Amino acid sequence: MTLSSPPLTAPLHEVLYVSTLAPGQPVGIVAAIAARARLSNIRDGITGLLVFDGQRFCQQLEGPRGPLLSLVERIRSDPRHTGMEVLHQAALDRRRFQRFSLAFSTLEDEDALPRMESLAGHHALAAFESLAVDLEM
Repeated sequence: MTLSSPPLTAPLHEVLYVSTLAPGQPVGIVAAIAARARLSNIRDGITGLLVFDGQRFCQQLEGPRGPLLSLVERIRSDPRHTGMEVLHQAALDRRRFQRFSLAFSTLEDEDALPRMESLAGHHALAAFESLAVDLEM
């Protein structure tokens, strides 16, 4: 059986979330998470950016609504994450990260993601977009 990607012209949706690396999980697990996610994101027509500061994740995902929301629920139930909180969720006119099935970057500013946790909606999205610009994504 061959898996095919959903058409890139399907209506788009986006989700921005933060979570924390679960206690006892080695920081090195993040590379494995990113590698596996890239493959499944290609299959599901999902693109996005994952930022990790050594303890916290912040990720913006975009793609067809059904596969995207299924992915969000898989992430929420992943024991390698704790405290997942969706900061923003909405329809999306066009992809921000169309070149990346999953762009991944570490972040040296240890205060950036904790600041984002206090934001919601468009304020959280604007702060994340600012991070992406700073990371030259």
